[in-house]
Amino acid sequence: MSIQKEAVAGAVIKKRKRMKNPVTIPFLIMMLPGIVLLLINNYLPMLGTIMAFQQYRFRTNFFLSIANSEWVGLKNFTFLFRNPSLWINLRNTVGYNLVFILVGMVVPVAFAIAMNELWRPRLAKFYQTTLFFPYFLSWVVVSYLVFSMLQTSGAVNTMILKPLGMDIVNWYQEINFWPFLLVFLQSWKYTGYNTVIYLATISSISDEYYEAAMIDGVNKRQQIMYITIPMLRPIISILSLLAVGRIFNSDFGLFYNVPMGRSSLYPVTEVLDTFIFRAMQGATEFGMPVAASLFQSVIGFATVITANLIVRRIDPDSALF
Repeated sequence: MSIQKEAVAGAVIKKRKRMKNPVTIPFLIMMLPGIVLLLINNYLPMLGTIMAFQQYRFRTNFFLSIANSEWVGLKNFTFLFRNPSLWINLRNTVGYNLVFILVGMVVPVAFAIAMNELWRPRLAKFYQTTLFFPYFLSWVVVSYLVFSMLQTSGAVNTMILKPLGMDIVNWYQEINFWPFLLVFLQSWKYTGYNTVIYLATISSISDEYYEAAMIDGVNKRQQIMYITIPMLRPIISILSLLAVGRIFNSDFGLFYNVPMGRSSLYPVTEVLDTFIFRAMQGATEFGMPVAASLFQSVIGFATVITANLIVRRIDPDSALF
């Protein structure tokens, strides 16, 4: 009987080997458009990193310009690092992102736990929709909503400050308020999206854990502390690692559109992305902005690799790879 089973198994394996190529070829053909699109959109533009080491001059087309531009080595990076505004923009970028990561871990988790405890499903769905709606708004729309509220004759000055007998504030000239305003707007826009992710994770936790805890006399606060939050730790770690990988990147719409391009707010609203964009706008030579972008990408890549190594040493199950 065992000999017959081995013979049948061998025949099945041989049949699968014969069918392997005919079966996989259609799938490879189906993947081909996606692979071509990936090469065009993601890998072909990487040739542009050569511009960071050239005195780029546009000629007839991009490839001809790359071939005929003068090679200057690290000259663009030297000019970049000597720019005093770079370090201010770097400070703003990293500082804001660290706050965004912290707020993005605490606030959405708190909202997800709170909505999971709601007894009325319709009320929970209403809160989810209300929180998720700002995610679909463009930063251009948000910028004009904020402007309508913060301009001199806006709602904040005329309907709140003036009736209280307080002085009218020129919000687009006062830099002290903008760090808090930008953090609030970023949290307001993305909290709903992250809350849905955490809420989905909470809903997948088996009820047996909570039932066993209730039998042992564990109250609701202890259930959250010792069951819900530990179960959320892997997804919190993954989302935090992804956010760390973008710590040198910024939400361009938030920092470019919302301040309305006011130069008076640059000390607290200018970040690496807006710095590179404005450099590209007024640049006669594109080498320095490309060098800044390449520096941003390389440092971000090194950061996420380092953070993942640290997490893998502490908790291997929470690491990305």
